[in-house]
Amino acid sequence: MITINSFLLAYLSLYVTSTILDIIIDLANTAHLKKYNGAVPEGFEGMIDEKKLSDMERYTRDNTGFGVLKTVVTKSVFIIIILSGLLPWFLGVIEGCNYMLAGILFFALPGVIGFVFDIPFDYYHIFRIEERFGFNTNTLRTWIIDHIKSILIAVILFSILLSFLLFMIRHAGNIWWLLAWIFFISFQLLMVVLYPTLIAPLFNKFEPVKDRELENAIRELASKEGLRIKDIFQMDAGRRSRHTNAYFTGLGRTKRIVLYDTLIASHNRDEILAVLAHEIGHLKLGHIKKMILMISIASLIFFFIASRVLEWDLLYKSFGFSLMPQYVGIFLMAALLEPVVFFLSPLSMALSRSHEREADDYAYRLMNNIGPFVNALKKMASDNLSNLRPHPLYVRFHYSHPPIVERIRILEEMSSRNQIGNI
Repeated sequence: MITINSFLLAYLSLYVTSTILDIIIDLANTAHLKKYNGAVPEGFEGMIDEKKLSDMERYTRDNTGFGVLKTVVTKSVFIIIILSGLLPWFLGVIEGCNYMLAGILFFALPGVIGFVFDIPFDYYHIFRIEERFGFNTNTLRTWIIDHIKSILIAVILFSILLSFLLFMIRHAGNIWWLLAWIFFISFQLLMVVLYPTLIAPLFNKFEPVKDRELENAIRELASKEGLRIKDIFQMDAGRRSRHTNAYFTGLGRTKRIVLYDTLIASHNRDEILAVLAHEIGHLKLGHIKKMILMISIASLIFFFIASRVLEWDLLYKSFGFSLMPQYVGIFLMAALLEPVVFFLSPLSMALSRSHEREADDYAYRLMNNIGPFVNALKKMASDNLSNLRPHPLYVRFHYSHPPIVERIRILEEMSSRNQIGNI
């Protein structure tokens, strides 16, 4: 066990406070469901009945209870790792290794421990909760293979990033943080380009959309907005889950539209086009570029602060380290950042919800008809057993999209104003 000083005590207080607040928000979200006594929200009559609504609420409660347990366990394990003296002891074991290898091994230890504790939670979520509500189509074999692939990809990519970062710290002098930031952003952009063509196909099968009329309609819609889409794929999402979705991915020549096969099976052509009109809105309004800019600014601040505190001996001593290799400092900075990110999350979520509302508005103006989009939103909410009445505080901290009921209400108000204006 390490000795707790005022700095460590302040960090632990912030960490525990953020964890408790997160759990309280989760529990408030499920308690909020009782407020409506099982009444179907206005506008969803005919789409869902009381039994369906009950399933949606049970799905929320089951996921919340599971999430709270997972939070308690994983956060407790991390605190034990921090306070037990395990990491300073392990540093003593690996200090004779090559510097970059030692850095990778140091990060690997808590990573492996976290992975071991996460595995049973992931299994239970997929093969118990998702199975219970009819979503899971995964097999144990596929689940194991997916994890092996994920581990290998994560190890390779993280090792590249960390090795370059440590190389810059040791050899680039006082501007290492700026060069490391440039590499980090470049690496992120490269992953955006490579993910759809190299990484995603390792997990799912992508093939051209079989419905040629749907493909032509999508291309026509994109062309109308000046977008050149190289590929339109359907993905075999149904191999693992019955959840539905669609998304744009890639940059430049790798830009592509991906439709879940489950979405194609459960939505008609106009509804699919409306969903894609929303995604086109994100592209045309520059939301992706804005988010990349935000990530760039945040990471630049992180690297700049890192350049100032990696030689701060109090940071190391507070966590029981007598040695001060920079990779330990980077790990400790990431640990310090976690509760801070939690308290800042309402800002990023608010920005994301603002972008989603703008994309909804764009989709309405592009389609000039809210019917298909509203129907698509209702179907997706029903098919995915979404929580139709989340607690406002939960929305602030966790919702990147406005709640479905709110989105539909805003769309209907826009349509009503437009109809009145045309009279």
